[in-house]
Amino acid sequence: MPQPTFERPSPQASPAALLAVTADTLVAADFRPRTRRRPPGPYRRLLATPGARAFTIGNLMARLPMGMFSVSAVVMIAGTRGSYALAGAVTATGLAATALVAPWTARLVDRHGQARVAVPATLIAALGSLALLLCVRHGAPAWTLFACYAATATTPNTGGMARARWNHLLKGDADALHTANSFEQAADELCFMLGPVLAAFLCTALFPQAGTLVGVVLLVSGMLLFTAQRSTEPPAARPRPTAKAPLRAPGIPPLLVVCLAMGGVFGAMEVVTIAFADAQGHRAAAGVILGLQAAGSCAAGLLYGAMKPAGPAEHRLPWCVAAMTALLTLPLLAASLTGSLPLLALTLLIAGMATAPTMVTTMTLVQQRTPEGRLNEGMTLAVTGLLGGIACGSAAGGWTVEHTSAAAAYGIPVTAAAAALMLTLLPPRRARAAG
Repeated sequence: MPQPTFERPSPQASPAALLAVTADTLVAADFRPRTRRRPPGPYRRLLATPGARAFTIGNLMARLPMGMFSVSAVVMIAGTRGSYALAGAVTATGLAATALVAPWTARLVDRHGQARVAVPATLIAALGSLALLLCVRHGAPAWTLFACYAATATTPNTGGMARARWNHLLKGDADALHTANSFEQAADELCFMLGPVLAAFLCTALFPQAGTLVGVVLLVSGMLLFTAQRSTEPPAARPRPTAKAPLRAPGIPPLLVVCLAMGGVFGAMEVVTIAFADAQGHRAAAGVILGLQAAGSCAAGLLYGAMKPAGPAEHRLPWCVAAMTALLTLPLLAASLTGSLPLLALTLLIAGMATAPTMVTTMTLVQQRTPEGRLNEGMTLAVTGLLGGIACGSAAGGWTVEHTSAAAAYGIPVTAAAAALMLTLLPPRRARAAG
């Protein structure tokens, strides 16, 4: 817009001439109110980081199958072999193999770089899934199913690699890193909410192997897109000879025990909710109800990331776990006192809102306490603790359902959360004084 020109009146001008010039100046000037641009929100600023959107899209594609493979394997094996026991045993074997192999894979990623290790590890896992599909389809012996599914344990921790990239890009900006961790936790919840639904739809609407096949395609293509973004990849760093392994780093072992207890919450909640819905004659609704819990966590995670956290993470963690423990009593009360499935779904939606803030704070502490150059390994150890807790929680929840009732079994998640709370309240161990 052309700028207005102003005439300067001569000193001898009359008052009327001065007034006329002033009026002309006011008319020529543009005094219309200008709308101020609203500053971008924290997530918009986060994704405006150069290269962030590209690696995020690839990572989400590769992460979605994590919520698909186990459901697809159960439907595929049970549908063709007629045995849920065999299907459960095969998936449990894969879980145990992942707990053993994942930290080793993460150590290689830290040492040699994401692209050099994640791509071949992903291809091995994809071949394991395809081999499982072929063995199930052609009636191979049962032992081959265990061997094939165990091979999928080489799948890299895609969420951990994304968090490592954010840590590399945002180093020194604690608020932005908090937003990034919240975003990644919300992405985890979204994938574990949509993955089982997508897998069940594909396996039932198309053919039993469709869920596994689509999961393999998404995993490989997403990992290739993710690792192709070399500008955001953290540099490979060989740990210093004097650096401690993450498992022995100060403050990490107590966090892993907390992760074990929180995994017990998730594992028990899944089994108990399925059993409760089945007892009500609505087993098919269990997936939707569990999806509501994940949706509550996803929404709370995004809101938590938009807030500026107050105080250090080690002080926030007990409060987060306390909120989780308190909210988990709601499903127990709904199931025990009313037996209403819709009310249970509502309480699970509310209870899920404490999950993401707790996990975000836990992962922040893991990042802070992990030795430099071992970040992927440290976060994968936390995930391994969660997986171990999920297995224990599933077993405890199933045993309680069989011997008491599904409603009473909702006490298992509350107990596991209370145990996690007690662990966070323990005073930190002090180093022994040199004697």
